[in-house]
Amino acid sequence: MRFRIKGHDNASSARAGIIETDHGTVETPAFMPVGTAGAVKGLHLKELREDIKAQILLANTYHLYLRPGVDIVSDAGGIHRFNGWHKPILTDSGGYQIYSMTDIRKFTEDGVVFQSHIDGSRHFFTPEKVIDIQRSIGADIIMAFDECTPYPCEYEYASNSIDITHHWLNRCLEQFDKTECQHGYSQSLFPIVQGSIYKDLRLRSAEYITGCDAPGNAIGGLSVGEPTAVMYEMTDLVCKTLPENKPRYLMGVGTPANILECIALGIDLFDCVIPTRNGRNGMLFTRNGIINIKNVKWKKDFSPLEEEGGVFTDQDYSKAYLRHLFVAKEMLAAMIATAHNLGFYIWLMSESRRKILKGNFSAWKAIMTRQLMNKL
Repeated sequence: MRFRIKGHDNASSARAGIIETDHGTVETPAFMPVGTAGAVKGLHLKELREDIKAQILLANTYHLYLRPGVDIVSDAGGIHRFNGWHKPILTDSGGYQIYSMTDIRKFTEDGVVFQSHIDGSRHFFTPEKVIDIQRSIGADIIMAFDECTPYPCEYEYASNSIDITHHWLNRCLEQFDKTECQHGYSQSLFPIVQGSIYKDLRLRSAEYITGCDAPGNAIGGLSVGEPTAVMYEMTDLVCKTLPENKPRYLMGVGTPANILECIALGIDLFDCVIPTRNGRNGMLFTRNGIINIKNVKWKKDFSPLEEEGGVFTDQDYSKAYLRHLFVAKEMLAAMIATAHNLGFYIWLMSESRRKILKGNFSAWKAIMTRQLMNKL
């Protein structure tokens, strides 16, 4: 994997770059639609490629391991052949999903014992096993196994947690170096900075990860309930510590306004379930603000979903029609809303990149952020 910076904003740390992988390039800043089980809920790959113009997808190690099983994905020739997406793919390590299962998992120094949410069966993830699973799945970018700390979190717990995360990272790196992708192309391993909301822990973790000289780095353990201002503070601190010449991936963030702010802090890659999950529930993101399409005010509004010509290519749908579909509980409602929101997120990344390269991202961001917060 290679990363090149193509330009910087004049008044912030925002930068535009390009990530090159064996399955193609990703122009940054970029948003990764979440395809947990190898698919984005409610959308065909053709829509993601041709209409929404996604460059890279995220899939989940934990979920693919449980179902359909790593052997199935591997026997198909890897995740790209299994799901038909031949552009770049990133897999997370499963650490966040295991973190979420507070009642059915147990951490040890060696790894994590957990129960499947599907059938209750018991499993054991070690750093080595997580690397082997991701080698078999075959994503272009794979993540180190880490512990995602909860919020709130005591200082001592967070400190012990990053010690475990760094210990596991060393084992991940060793296993990665000893193995190869089974499918004939290269993969890149990203470490993850942890440390909860404590500045000294975040710095310690960021400095440790920088010393590993990985091709890219991630920031985890944020957007888990802490105040937004704290999330920005931690992100800024870590971005100023991580190397300038490596891509930075902020995991699980966030709203459009969150993303714009974090682009300004120097983040290159994002993922989040907000555009898809909220879309399925009738929330639409637009350049002028947020629409709850189920509200009766849209009942006779025959204007398109996006007033200024649209950011998603299919503008055949009016607000009144989409509201009707939600009220009638038609499956098409969730599909249209999901496509619209992802189209908006991808447009937001593309427009951010364009503004960065022109050097006026910060001025545009200030106007756009105010608009994005409107409740229409």
